[in-house]
Formats: sequence, C-alpha cells, structure tokens
Amino acid sequence: MFFGSVEGLKAIMSAQMNLAMSLSEDEVEKSDQQAIWLRLVARDWLAPIILLLLCLCLYLPGLTSVPPLDRDEPRFAQASKQMMETGNYVSIHYQELARNKKPIGIYWAQVGAAKLLGYGEHAPIWVYRLPSVIGAIAAVLLTYWTGRAFFREQEAFLGALLVALALILNVEAHLAKTDAALLACVMLSQGALVRVWMAQQSKALWSPAVLFWVGLALGTLIKGPIILMVCGLTILSLSVWERRVSWLGGLAPISGFLLFLALVTPWLVAIYIETNGAFFQDALGADLWGKVGTGREAHGAPPLTHLLISFVIFWPIPSFLLVIFNGIRQELNQICYRFLLCWLIPSWIIFELVSTKLPHYTLPMMPALALLAAGVLTTDRAKQAGIYWRYASAFLFLLVPLGIFIAVVVGPLLLDLWPSPPGVVLCGLAVIAALSATRKLIAGELVGALPTVGASALLMFVGFWAFSGPALSTIWISSRLAEAVEQLPGCERKDVATAGFYEPSFVFLQGTQTKLLGAEAAARFLADGSQRTGVSKGTCRIVLVEGRQLDRFDAEALRLGMKTSEVSTVSGLNINGGKALLIHIFSAGGAT
Repeated sequence: MFFGSVEGLKAIMSAQMNLAMSLSEDEVEKSDQQAIWLRLVARDWLAPIILLLLCLCLYLPGLTSVPPLDRDEPRFAQASKQMMETGNYVSIHYQELARNKKPIGIYWAQVGAAKLLGYGEHAPIWVYRLPSVIGAIAAVLLTYWTGRAFFREQEAFLGALLVALALILNVEAHLAKTDAALLACVMLSQGALVRVWMAQQSKALWSPAVLFWVGLALGTLIKGPIILMVCGLTILSLSVWERRVSWLGGLAPISGFLLFLALVTPWLVAIYIETNGAFFQDALGADLWGKVGTGREAHGAPPLTHLLISFVIFWPIPSFLLVIFNGIRQELNQICYRFLLCWLIPSWIIFELVSTKLPHYTLPMMPALALLAAGVLTTDRAKQAGIYWRYASAFLFLLVPLGIFIAVVVGPLLLDLWPSPPGVVLCGLAVIAALSATRKLIAGELVGALPTVGASALLMFVGFWAFSGPALSTIWISSRLAEAVEQLPGCERKDVATAGFYEPSFVFLQGTQTKLLGAEAAARFLADGSQRTGVSKGTCRIVLVEGRQLDRFDAEALRLGMKTSEVSTVSGLNINGGKALLIHIFSAGGAT
C-alpha cells in the first residue's frame, strides 16, 4: 500500500510532460545555449554527487576547531549530554532547569551521533553539530528532488546549488541547533506535497503521501508547529488559489494523519506524564506565544525586518532574484510558480507579523526563493533587466564577501590580535572571485556567473570557519577558562564554581556539575574547600570570579577570615553584549 500507485505515478509523469511541452520554442532554444558546465553536471545521476561533495567542502571546515558558540548551541548540546549522563531520554534539562522550549527530536539526533561514534557523554562539540551538517546536506539534496517535480535537471540543480551556497544555511550547518534539521524535514514534506498537487487526483498517491506525513512528523518532533504552519499554509493557499480541494485525496489524509500521530504521540504522552503538563505550558504558552506577542530576549523588531535582512543572510540568492524579478512575474501562469509562491508568501507574512524576529526564522522559505530564481535563470529574462538593476545586483552580491574580508582583517586588530594569514588570503581571493562574478551579473550572464559565485563562497567560508574564526582567541573565553582549570596542578578532581560568568559554553566544556553562584556564595564555597569541610582528599575547589564581582567576593572572604590566593586570570571579550571581561581564578584544597 505504501509503495505505490501506478496510476498516481503516471499522473505525475503526465503533469511533468505537460509542463515541459508548455515551454515556448524560444525558451527551449535558449536553454540549449546554456553554459557547458551546467549541461555537464546537471544530470540526475551526477548532480546529487556534485551537490554532496560541494556541501562537504562548505560545511565541514571549522566543525572541529570552532569552540561552542554561545548561547543556544551549548544549551542544546549540554541538554543532550545530560540525557546520556542521567539515562532520561524523555525530559530535557539544562543543569537543574527544565528546558521546556523545543521538542525532543534534535536532542535524540545529537545523542544518536554521540553514541554511534562511541563518545557518549564525553563527546566534543563537533559531534553534536553532525545532525545539523547532515540536515543541511539533506536539505540541499531534497531541494534538487523537489525541483525535479516540475523543472528539468538544469533548473533543479541551479536551485539546489543556490541553497547550498546560502550564507544562513552555512551558519546553521556549523551550529548544534534545530534549524538545519528542520529545513530538511520541510523539504521532504514540500517535495512530496508538490508531487501530490501536480498529479491533481483524488486517489491516494502512497509514496509521496507517506513521505509527506513522515517529514511532517519529524519536523514536529524537531521544532514543534513551525513545519505544520509552513506546509499547512501552502496547502490552504493552493486550495484557495485553484478553488478545489479534491487533490488533497492524494495525501491519503486519514491514513497519513494516523501515521503522523503514531510517530509523534508517544513522546507527547511521555513528556506530559513526565512533566505533569508543564512542558506544554512552557513551550506553547511562555515560549511560542510569548515570541508572537512580544519581542523576546531583546529580539523584537518591526514588520519587514525579515525582508531587509534576507538581502544579506540569503546571499547569493537575492542578487539573482533582483535581476530576474520581472522574469518571474511573466512566468506566473505556470503551475510550479504558483506552488512556490503559496509556499513562500503566507508563512513569510506570519513571520513578519510575529514580534520576535531572529534571522533563521525564514529559513524554511529560502528554498522556495532559490527555486523561483532557478526557473528563470536558464532563460534570457535576466538580460531584459535594466542596467541599474544589474549594477544593484552586483553590489548586493559583492557586499557579503567584501564585508567578511574586512571583518577577518579588522576584527582581530580590534581585539589586539594578528589576523590569520590563511584566513585573510582565502577571504581576499573570495573577493577577487566575487569581482569576477559581478562582471557577468552586470552582463546578465547569470548561469555563467555561478561557478565563480561558488568559488567565492567556498573560499570565503573555508577562510572564515577553518582559519579566521578559530584564531579569534579573545572571544573564546570559555574554552580558555576550561583549559586553565584543567592545567591547575595538584588536583585529582575539581569542583568548579563561577561567579559573574555564566555562559552555557563554559558549563558544556567544564561539566554539568559546574556551579553558577553569586559572589558571596562563591566565597563560601571556596572557604569550605580551604577548610576541607565535606571535601574529599585530592579534590580542589576552584572558583572563577568575573572582575565586576571581585569586590563582593573579597569582602565575603574577609568576613569569613579566608585568605584568597589567585592562581590565574583569563581576559577576553564576551560576544554576548560586547563586554570586556577579566576573570580571576582561585583554588583551594588539593592533594595534601
């Protein structure tokens, strides 16, 4: 039942053939004049391999060398670590606090990666990032699969290529968070949905229907209702636009919904019992609804903010869209563009109206923009754009490589560091490649510009993640603190507390038992260690005191009659808030 309706497959093939025949003879002739490179690589047997290799080159550099990036990433990783430490794989905790924000999916994926590789709870941060890397790669390959539902090989490849090069996806692939994995689930469901919609039949199409509901269930377990909103609004908008709902029978709605419930309900029931309903109160009430109504965590912004920042974070897609915008308008009579617009516009409007705005919120709609651009790239529409639009496109494209080059040169100097020579060279070459690409963008040769665009992206991302980013030692305070604690002599075991520096990255690196205390409590904690009250032989008590807490710490130590001995200091810049920090390290106890 789940593997196929012959009639459904015939209907899909018929729809694709009808779409291909609808292309004008002029467009077919122009498509035959495409760049040689595209004709060589854009083949169904080769394109996924090319995309996979490109993704590995884009997403793997820096994965092991960049320390945990505060604050969301180490919170996710720490919660996954605690699951393995406690053996509780139902509820989610960050130290003693219940983390009732996101569902269980990404934590299970991170735990699976740590256990499959044999690290367990001792896994370094790069292991927790692997689900994001896999999710980003899957999203790119599924973009190609989605594009093949209504485009030829060339257009589908171009759409997937633009997604792979996108700045925001590259960032998410390097972070142990939910969003890259969520995008893969969205692409699985949307790719299946478009096949059902193009078939336009009331009979169940079991293969795409099963993929649709499985993607929906996995996305729900990863990030809750976001995927339900994106796919649901797509279905609603298509039905309203076409004024018919009979095609929804292809989704096998009753059987599919039961499959969805079978995949999602067990954990929902388990977490309800485990937390006595608190998870849903916090996740849906405090977290989700709070973000809708107010700008949470200082991330409030007015409508159209997502549109403005998309010109940067979706790089290089906006540069191509700017030139071919009128071309897309001329293609709206084709059913594929209707699907993409119904995918893109309704959810985008919702995110613009939500008070809290973070750059990654609109990531599930980014492939729709890439496919919109790809459908017109192989035509001659770009050359119909005015010269000013072409120059604007070139400027927009150059903005990101040039900005990152300036950042890798000037940023270290502002932090009293030397720029990383390999990073500067690679990012400088990325700017040169970008300048070469702008000439073709201005000439309207968009397909011909893409290899150089890809080279610019590859040089830029490798230069930043593999060299310049890890070399910014001033901002990696947590990793230097953990190293300083590890190097303290005479301690078989270490009990660590911190006052004033509470970043999740330090908790992840130092360990779950790290105590986050106020200045006075930290002094009492150290005093107990110096008096060996309740402290086993060979155990050091170590306290980290941020400079602004030092006076209160010293005053409490004086009241307790304890003479403090500073063993080390670590200074740096906290990227969360931009404050300069000086952290003092004190130790008591040891093998005496």
